[in-house]
Amino acid sequence: MIVWSQLQREAPVDLVPRLLTVGNETSTRQLATLQQFARAEGALLPGIVWLGGLKSDMRGTKASYLAARAAAAGRSFLRFDYSGHGQSEGCFETATIGVWLEDSLAAIRDLTVGPQILVGSSMGGWLALLAARALRASGESERLKGLVLVAPAVDFTEALIWEKLSSEARTEMVEKGAWLRPSAYSESPYPITRRLIEEGRQHLLLGGEIRTDCPVHVLQGMLDEDVPWRRATLLVEHLAGDPVTLTLVKDGNHRLSRDADLARLWAAIENMA
Repeated sequence: MIVWSQLQREAPVDLVPRLLTVGNETSTRQLATLQQFARAEGALLPGIVWLGGLKSDMRGTKASYLAARAAAAGRSFLRFDYSGHGQSEGCFETATIGVWLEDSLAAIRDLTVGPQILVGSSMGGWLALLAARALRASGESERLKGLVLVAPAVDFTEALIWEKLSSEARTEMVEKGAWLRPSAYSESPYPITRRLIEEGRQHLLLGGEIRTDCPVHVLQGMLDEDVPWRRATLLVEHLAGDPVTLTLVKDGNHRLSRDADLARLWAAIENMA
């Protein structure tokens, strides 16, 4: 098994972001992107697009690992920071699921050629499914070769935040416009806005069948305290029309960033090629 410590020595060193303009005539924003192009036999394989989680950036462990694996295999790999994240423009407090979906679709449509495998982690898993739905609706299903979803936080704004808030926290959000959510990954809490919750209701998926028109592989840790593993089985039930593989990692947490987890992630991508 190739471990992350080995790959770090071979990781791409040219990490200067390129900017992608997203928006419309009245309002635009710049997204920071990192793109590796295919070479040699890797050009015959589907490209890979990374969709990260809430409050994460494109230089995290899983994204960097995939960048190194893609470079070694000669495969194209695209990652970017959502609006209000990392090196991209925008304000986190005013962004929504719809804004981040627009970011994702712009990156896929403007920066990739040929079929792609969308790899979505946590919130990125939800965005990958939403992007697949949007591409299917616009007759662009051929852009997707498959989806690999890591601890997908589908409908998290409603099911994992709003429905679990105390009455006091809900009142604070409604009256002040935001609630400060403690983070297990940072010393500082971050704001969950009323706008994020209310706009997120336009994108809920688990109320009916989800169609992607491509294979889906879900990787889920059973010790995940952020996205309970039974959410993954619920998602599989709603993906009734697509070929779906569910891998439950008994001792895995939300991040799934250990060497064995990362190797499992790359294997899922390779199996879709």
